[in-house]
Amino acid sequence: MDQLYFALILLEQRGTGMTIDAVQLATFGLTEREAQHALDRLNVRDVDYADLYFESRVSESVSMEEGIVKRAAKSISQGVGVRATAGEKTGFAYSDELTKKDLELAADTARYIANSPKGDHAVPVPAQRRPTRDLYPIERASAEVATAERVALLNEIDAEARRYDPRIKNVMASFNTEYKVVAVATSDGTLIGDIQPLSRLQITCIAEDNGNRQVGSFGGGGRVGFEFYREQNRYLEYAREAAREAILNLSAIDAPAGVMPVVLGGGWPGILLHEAIGHGLEADFNRKKTSAFSSLIGKRVASDVCTIVDDGTLPFRRGSLNMDDEGTPTTRTVLIEKGILRGYITDKLNARLMGIPLTGNGRRESYQSVVLPRMTNTFMLAGESDPQDIIRSVKKGLYAVSFGGGQVDITNGKFVFSASEAYLIEDGRITKPVKGATLIGNGPEILTKVSMVGHDLKLDNGIGTCGKDGQSVPVGVGLPTIKIDEITVGGTQG
Repeated sequence: MDQLYFALILLEQRGTGMTIDAVQLATFGLTEREAQHALDRLNVRDVDYADLYFESRVSESVSMEEGIVKRAAKSISQGVGVRATAGEKTGFAYSDELTKKDLELAADTARYIANSPKGDHAVPVPAQRRPTRDLYPIERASAEVATAERVALLNEIDAEARRYDPRIKNVMASFNTEYKVVAVATSDGTLIGDIQPLSRLQITCIAEDNGNRQVGSFGGGGRVGFEFYREQNRYLEYAREAAREAILNLSAIDAPAGVMPVVLGGGWPGILLHEAIGHGLEADFNRKKTSAFSSLIGKRVASDVCTIVDDGTLPFRRGSLNMDDEGTPTTRTVLIEKGILRGYITDKLNARLMGIPLTGNGRRESYQSVVLPRMTNTFMLAGESDPQDIIRSVKKGLYAVSFGGGQVDITNGKFVFSASEAYLIEDGRITKPVKGATLIGNGPEILTKVSMVGHDLKLDNGIGTCGKDGQSVPVGVGLPTIKIDEITVGGTQG
């Protein structure tokens, strides 16, 4: 039986009252005894912790350009990652074969890399099952979307975007889904599993007028099924929004340059927090003293209107998980409270070495990847200011609604972000759209210059993917409207 069949078996269990744990290892053709045997080979005197991470993944994608399906792909993978930690050392091995022999070989390799002798076995820990939450229940029908349905959706998107304005000359759209079943068995006695659906619809429009070409993009998704996009015609709304941004940018003037107040809109602009601040709060960087936030717990790092959290428990969100990739339930972690640094984002290794709380943020791209402390959904909490009052408080500045690419240096927090949609603020009013605006600054410093926070917290639409050490994982961001009193804006207009 293939992985998709196993995944659908687990789907059916959700409707029977049976826990995922009852069948999770059978999904991978293994018994608890075989998994325990592999753990026993790792559970020796000098190993502090060991785990097995089993994963079965089905990924499908369809992309369209110029009204033609350019690519349709489906991939199926299955394997196990085996880890042993001893002090600060981590031994890791993986296998895409799930036989008893391959598990033993991977376990021996991981133990050897951690430089631990075979030695004496620690006292065995009986397996414990913990009930999992269900933040993203999904029906079996949502996991089986025919290619024809995907193509029909993209065709309708293409037509809708072109209807928006005749200056839309090209439409690129893609629909990607992932269906993953995981199980984690650990040396501390945990045996737990999860089913993790994920999907994303992304649209890019190119507008042209008298040789002026501009781009607009929009998309959304989360841990949701295919029907989510047709509800309330979301897919058509996405198409119109991408077209609107492209047409808007045709009339945009060159962005001003210099130091000025900047207002960030709600939602996706939270990517600035994610990159400039969030990565600096991940525990591995702080344990190694390479973060700008190292050794600052309990100290002021932002203005008193800033409270920032990382929350992996939000239903259906792209960055949410019932459990992280170490089997730890995700949590809501307050990182910065009214300007005071309260904590870091941790996995088991770094929480143990630093002696700080475990937050359920151990994540990996796949069974072939090592665990790293990573963000889930990271956002600033709503404040008390009216968004219109925030705009009115600015005599001359910039209003940034959406961002494109950016770069960050974790060691000092310096960042550069390009705005994909932005406007001038003149005498307290939003006026002309601008193009070519970049925000240049330092994450910790920028936080201290946030003077107003709106009551309109908004999460992004579900498009974020975070890269770290060559691994990519889905994440979410969010932000209310905020005012930064002073930041360097790079532009082409002096």
